[in-house]
Amino acid sequence: MHRGVSIFAHRIFASSSVVRTSSGFLFSELNPLKSSFHGFPLCRVFSFMPAHRRAPDPDDPSNLLKEDGISVCSQMWIENFREPDRIVSNLTTYLRRFELWVLAYQKVCTDEMGAYMPRNAIQRSALEDLLALRNAVLDSRFKWGARLEFFIKSPKDKTDYGALSKRKIKAILTTTQPAAFQDKIVQEVLFMILEPIYEARFSSKSYAFRPGRNAHTVLRVIRRHFAGYLWYVKGDLSTILDGMKVGAVINALMRDIRDKKVIDLIKSALVTPVITSKIDEGEKKKKKRKYQKKRVLADDEPKPDPYWLETFFGFAPEEAVKNPSWGHCGILSPLLANICLDELDRWMEGKIKDFYSPSKSDVIWNSPEGEADQGNTSWPEFVPTSGPDKTRKMDYIRYGGHILIGIRGPRADAATLRKQLIEFCDEKYMLKLDSECLPIEHITKGIMFLDHVLCRRVVYPTLRYTASGGKIISEKGVGTLLSVTASLKQCIKQFRKLNFLKGDRDPDPQPCFRMFHATQAHTNSQMNKFLLTIVEWYKYADNRRKVVNFCSYILRGSLAKLYAAKYKLRSRAKVYKIGARNLSRPLKEKKGQSPEYHNLLRMGLAESIDGLKFTRMSLVPETDYTPLPNNWRPDHEKALLEFIMLEDPRTLEEQRSCIRELGLVSPQDYISMLVWNYKRNATMDQMSLMNSGDHRILGLNLDSHDSKSKELEEHDQAAEV
Repeated sequence: MHRGVSIFAHRIFASSSVVRTSSGFLFSELNPLKSSFHGFPLCRVFSFMPAHRRAPDPDDPSNLLKEDGISVCSQMWIENFREPDRIVSNLTTYLRRFELWVLAYQKVCTDEMGAYMPRNAIQRSALEDLLALRNAVLDSRFKWGARLEFFIKSPKDKTDYGALSKRKIKAILTTTQPAAFQDKIVQEVLFMILEPIYEARFSSKSYAFRPGRNAHTVLRVIRRHFAGYLWYVKGDLSTILDGMKVGAVINALMRDIRDKKVIDLIKSALVTPVITSKIDEGEKKKKKRKYQKKRVLADDEPKPDPYWLETFFGFAPEEAVKNPSWGHCGILSPLLANICLDELDRWMEGKIKDFYSPSKSDVIWNSPEGEADQGNTSWPEFVPTSGPDKTRKMDYIRYGGHILIGIRGPRADAATLRKQLIEFCDEKYMLKLDSECLPIEHITKGIMFLDHVLCRRVVYPTLRYTASGGKIISEKGVGTLLSVTASLKQCIKQFRKLNFLKGDRDPDPQPCFRMFHATQAHTNSQMNKFLLTIVEWYKYADNRRKVVNFCSYILRGSLAKLYAAKYKLRSRAKVYKIGARNLSRPLKEKKGQSPEYHNLLRMGLAESIDGLKFTRMSLVPETDYTPLPNNWRPDHEKALLEFIMLEDPRTLEEQRSCIRELGLVSPQDYISMLVWNYKRNATMDQMSLMNSGDHRILGLNLDSHDSKSKELEEHDQAAEV
């Protein structure tokens, strides 16, 4: 057989002096075959010839999912925080990453369906439609606000748009419709690409529409940094959130981004008109029924917000009510608003540096850099009263379209700053402001911000210090304390808006008839969740106990009136008599006809009723006075910066040089030394045992064990020294 193969190979090489493969010329000249040739070289030649492989199909979605979308997003965050000031010009590369589109699809489906969709649960047809949407965006074939023609539809959208009547098509094209499913996916992809770029660049003075920065952070910053300011300028720039000129938005984007594809996509979203229409009142009256039939939710339909959450949304402060919505940008609108207002933040940071004028006679803010801690370290809010020889300082904070500026100095400085701010907004944002939009208020009158009142309380603490000679002296000092209290008046206003009470001076609770058909246990649990949310909202208010106890009184009175009307008990007093102060006892029980409530509860035949929380002021948690650290950053930013620092090889080299200079041994080196000594001693013992003729493989005598333990102790002592 070998002889036959060699003859066959000899004939092939004799007939053709060149063997050509798909990868090029393999041989250009062949030597005469020897007698020792048995076909093996020919087999090696054939084995090295590359087999024809099919190129990966670019239209196959599975070939494009090379990496996890979360890891791609993490890499973008790391790159932008490593170089926050660079001009970005390669965003189309990330726009091509199909992993980001799949992640955006999962997030939008979660909002639409109310449940998370794993990656392996996405159907292949949906992946193909998603790939078609990505290609349409890259080829500039995608159009915002489509009503009838879609590249991809929501999983719960079963409408056959090709079979619709002309009347329905006209209604779809001329009436207000929710944002298309494919528009939300494109918005989500753009948001995932742009957010890490600008989060690394945004000013630390802005706190709205940003991850890790909320209203609670603003209140903590005010308590930490705004103590000692006399004059406050409170500005309402929320008209900017209603919309800006497209040119101003694009110019703000092009300061940091040079990618034409992304810029054009955002520009088309801003320029494309949004179709809105109002339904006539006559049509409303025709469609309205006296008794609405309860609608059963579909299996894939998300549940509506519970009643307690809807009620808490009504408690949103004025500064947080308005959410920007520009054109077809959707969730991109808050980010674009922050990008445009970042110029104002940077301008104010420059004004803060220019305004700072330290005074050596002042006990606070007397360093040239202005970075020293203010006041007493054990009581951060305590600062001495101001005077003509005190330090002049200013601070600024922005929450959405609302700004708050604190000034320590004469009122004339606040008036000058207000004039400059009006000119800046007129030049940059074409926004005409007046003095009424930017009032100047003194701290003694109380400053309302985020439904909390900032005011000053004069305190006379006893200052104890040791004089020369060791004598302890106690003196009365004079100072001011910045108080951040929840506005009870604003709380009453919100309850009145939600129809929970009427009247101002003597608020009277009103029955909550929306929960009329719910059970007592369900109603109490809903109100308890609402109260727990209220407790968390007023976490940093000085009068937390008072305001939460007032909210509990309003809700308890509202439920008592509801139960009195529902169970025909006539008065709240009778409801409290049967159901107890916290309404934890059942009100529907009739004596003599059914077992006792506790027996039914023990047998599992009755629903447990939780009483209302915080019916007494002593049950309300105390105010959280945890001070905000200096140079505070959100947790995700600290983790990113620490990861970048540890990834830098210079950090490791600095740590090693520091350890060598101090004469220390790192734990890793110490353990390596122990392991190496153990292996070396064990090898030497085994060799000595083999030479001595002992057939034990791993056994060690007591003397060698003692000698090794002594050596380890000597190494330990050397490491400690």
